Amino acid sequence: MTLRAVVKGVGHYLPERVVPNSEFEASLDTTDEWIKSRSGIERRHFAADGQTTSDLATHAAQAALDNAGLQANDIDAIVLATSTADLTFPSAATMVQHALGMTRGFAFDVQAVCAGFVFALANANALILSGQANRVLVIGAETFSRIMDWTDRGTCVLFGDGAGAVILEAAEGQGLASDQGILSTDLNSDGRHRDILYVDGGTSTQTTGHLRMQGKEVFRHAVEKLASTAHTAMQKAGVTASDVDWIVPHQANLRIIKSTAQKISVPMDRVIVTVQDHGNTSAASIPLALSVGVQNGQIRPGDLLVTEAIGGGLAWGSVVVRW
Repeated sequence: MTLRAVVKGVGHYLPERVVPNSEFEASLDTTDEWIKSRSGIERRHFAADGQTTSDLATHAAQAALDNAGLQANDIDAIVLATSTADLTFPSAATMVQHALGMTRGFAFDVQAVCAGFVFALANANALILSGQANRVLVIGAETFSRIMDWTDRGTCVLFGDGAGAVILEAAEGQGLASDQGILSTDLNSDGRHRDILYVDGGTSTQTTGHLRMQGKEVFRHAVEKLASTAHTAMQKAGVTASDVDWIVPHQANLRIIKSTAQKISVPMDRVIVTVQDHGNTSAASIPLALSVGVQNGQIRPGDLLVTEAIGGGLAWGSVVVRW
């Protein structure tokens, strides 16, 4: 018998306000066509005034609980991936724990920027395999609109707000690639590349700061590292690209998604793409794409999925999971 962390439920939440590319034309030297041609993004959602990351996360978490037919106190742990927590501390995860009415277990945040959800999944998987928890609620949630420099057309048009969540549950497997649940994980980081994607605020400046990015450098690293981590995770799981039903990538840029899929040798009709509707929602992008993929009838039980993401740090990784 092999213990597996199996997906029990999934859900997502997007703020009501939809911001089309055209909305930026009044304040920036940009156009809808310029944004679409460089990123594939057509619209994104922005949180309302007073709406926090933990608010979005709570909505997504409740949707996942409803989907799984569970109550908050059926959950042993919450792992929340975010770079835009409501406060420096306490963690946004404990705020979600309280908002859900969960009075047991434990909750904590993971910060690996756009790779955060992959890191959170790997941590949740480890909690289950080690016996620390039986059910783990894994959330990715962001309000990146709060850290944008609205004069920088190279960054502010790319990001959006949202949240997605999955519930993992311990289950017995046979130790085979045909098992349901997480089959492998692969995590990486390299702090030498800090300056190509970062926020220029924090305790060192006593400001929230704004996101800064060297887009060309990020693109150069992204495709190679995403393809490499996906291959490593597939090798660990004992599967090949031909076995994969869906690639569910971090939704940063359509050109990165297409280039990575080509490098992995997976056709685009087997890639879940939501970047056109959500923009880059950082740690929320993969769980959002998973939930939308299920909602649209694309992802079905038994499907083999590969998720991969890269973010500031640089931090990158991937997870192979059978739905």
